[in-house]
Amino acid sequence: MARGKPIVTATKRKTQKEVVVPVASWRYKMIGGIFGLIFIGLIVRAVHLQIIDNDYLQSQGDARYLRVQKEEPTRGMIVDRNHQPLAISTPVDSIWMHPATILRQQNEYSYEQLTGLLGMTRAELLAKAEKAKAKEFSYLKRQLSPHLANKILSLDVPGINSVREYKRYYPAGPVLGHVLGFTNIDNEGQEGLELAFNKSLKGLPGRTQVLRDRFGHVVEYVEQLSQVEHGQDITLSLDARIQYLAYRHLQAAVKKHQASSASLVALDAKTGEVLAMVSMPDFNPNDRSDLISAQFRNRSIADSFEPGSTVKPITIAMALEEGVITPDTIIDAEKGFFYIGRSRISDTKSLGEITVTDVIKRSSNIGAAKIAMMMSARDLYDTYRLVGFGSTNDLKMPGEQRGILAKRKKWRPIEHATLSYGYGLSVNTLQLARAYQALANDGVLLPISIHPVTDVPEGKRVFSKTVTDQVALMLEAAVSDEGTAPRAQVDQYRVGGKTGTAHKVLDGRYQDDAYMSIFAGFAPISDPEIVLVVSVDDPKGVDYYGGLVAAPVFSEVMAGALRFRNVAPDALESDAKPELKLMIARPRATEAG
Repeated sequence: MARGKPIVTATKRKTQKEVVVPVASWRYKMIGGIFGLIFIGLIVRAVHLQIIDNDYLQSQGDARYLRVQKEEPTRGMIVDRNHQPLAISTPVDSIWMHPATILRQQNEYSYEQLTGLLGMTRAELLAKAEKAKAKEFSYLKRQLSPHLANKILSLDVPGINSVREYKRYYPAGPVLGHVLGFTNIDNEGQEGLELAFNKSLKGLPGRTQVLRDRFGHVVEYVEQLSQVEHGQDITLSLDARIQYLAYRHLQAAVKKHQASSASLVALDAKTGEVLAMVSMPDFNPNDRSDLISAQFRNRSIADSFEPGSTVKPITIAMALEEGVITPDTIIDAEKGFFYIGRSRISDTKSLGEITVTDVIKRSSNIGAAKIAMMMSARDLYDTYRLVGFGSTNDLKMPGEQRGILAKRKKWRPIEHATLSYGYGLSVNTLQLARAYQALANDGVLLPISIHPVTDVPEGKRVFSKTVTDQVALMLEAAVSDEGTAPRAQVDQYRVGGKTGTAHKVLDGRYQDDAYMSIFAGFAPISDPEIVLVVSVDDPKGVDYYGGLVAAPVFSEVMAGALRFRNVAPDALESDAKPELKLMIARPRATEAG
């Protein structure tokens, strides 16, 4: 066994040496050969792709941009109470470019046809591209007609693309400019109801992940991240028919009397809905190229003025409610003037002893002042506050003003007196219309609504029905041939209202030759349906009284509005007022401020 061991060991070592070494060498050579062939193949493929056939790599590189694409929502429509479109969004196309592509190809393309359709020079195009060269997207022209956009795209210029957008259009143009307002180029509300209800109208864009090529073209829709939510439609309480009518007659009055501005508000007496709201001077929201921001002012809610004699019915209603007077109470209106301390209150003529009804019918400042001073100044202040003076109407319309109704610790007698006939406070046209809505609605003041009202709110009682019935008859007398506003009459309807002619304040002083001409009223008297207020700022020429400037507008608009609303006439033919063929040429002697 001793001799056998070395033999076995030697044999094993020899065998391992002869077998293991040759096998390892063969594997290494095989692996090395494979890697060599792979390397040679890669070199050959790279040469083929880069030099011989580079179109494949170029096409793959064209699809290297992963982007999120927005889908713009359609802005909601605005319609009137009869579903007449007032603001709509029309589809348009905007042309955009991939700046790097435009710059890279400037030596290959003249861009002559492109720039001609875009209305720019080649230099301007390249300058825009240079300025935005770090961006993937840059607008060239916004909101083009689809026809023009298609002509541009048909040129098939690399790097030029389009995106679908929407442009706001207002069918009524200037008729509703101040109420609706307008949007900017990005479809965001800027003025009026477009701004007030922008969140509801604009909706939410959809988001989709896409692959774009180097020219900006979408080559693949990868994933929809969120659905587009289109804007909500909004229905207004406005009646476009009444709005058109009011616009036309108010515009004619401004032109005839060379007035600085004017406004008009019509309300539904039973619901508080706004039926019409007009402001002059107007503007066209479809074309704002030459406009200034001051023209966007909705004067119906933004401009305050001293209401003058139009508040006398409220003063009288308060006194009737307190029981200190009746419609037949005699008031001494003196000989046309009356002193409180050193301050003088005047009427346009000597009226002597008149009834409370005549105070309204003849518009006596002295009569109104004496009635107001039968009660406290605080009572008058509280009544004005109750009918909405000194507060907004919560319409959420931009620019609405509160007006001025000062609360004093101590009222001077002259302040007490002048407050009764509309001096020492200021209101806007909508506020005055709302106060008359209470008079027309059996003494119940309703909130104002720009949307249709289905369930009429309870409202707030300001005066009793007995009192408002008495005041309505006084207002009807003011529109009679013997009153201050015969030109406010409406054929076949009983109407009532009150004129106002207030001196304007300039630099803290009342002006002798600048006035606000106002008329406020409602119809039909038997069952009031519509409240209408007209205010004309600074009429020039011979006529400036409310009965001559504002009352005729009231008559024309009220006549049409009653018929549009299918309100039955309440004046029989035999009782209708005769046509006034000859009006008083200079009626200054019949109306007070």
